[in-house]
Amino acid sequence: MSFDSVGVVRAARPDDAEAAATVLRRSITELCQADHQGDAETLARWLSNKTPEQVRDWIADPDRVLVVAEDNGTILGVAAVQTSGRISLNYVSPDARFRGVSKALLTDLERQAKALCLDACVLESTRTALAFYRRMGYTEAGNPERSFGVVIGFPMRKSLGAGA
Repeated sequence: MSFDSVGVVRAARPDDAEAAATVLRRSITELCQADHQGDAETLARWLSNKTPEQVRDWIADPDRVLVVAEDNGTILGVAAVQTSGRISLNYVSPDARFRGVSKALLTDLERQAKALCLDACVLESTRTALAFYRRMGYTEAGNPERSFGVVIGFPMRKSLGAGA
């Protein structure tokens, strides 16, 4: 699948791990300010598993499909869906924001979920991505997750049935 008339979404490979981890870390640090509000402890917890080693483990996981958005050899986005239909990652490099990368990644994950004969995808949105997921047809599917009284995630769902 292509985005912005140039790049492509493809299956992640182990040699993508370093670049993918960098995209994850930069996206969280630079684009998700509304969620971590610059709090060092919150940010450290969120980034703790965004390492090249963890990305390699996710790539090797038979119950997860990890994809990357690539443009001219540069990884611009990272996303994953589990075989249960849970979307566990969808992050874009700050350098590629508003180029259609997240939309292309999400569309590819939904295509893969349909190929697994799943009827829906679920995810937990950040505050930063909430409007994006709503535009992509996801609806709230429960009460927001809270930690120490602060909203940390919004459960969402999208039907993959006919017409979705």
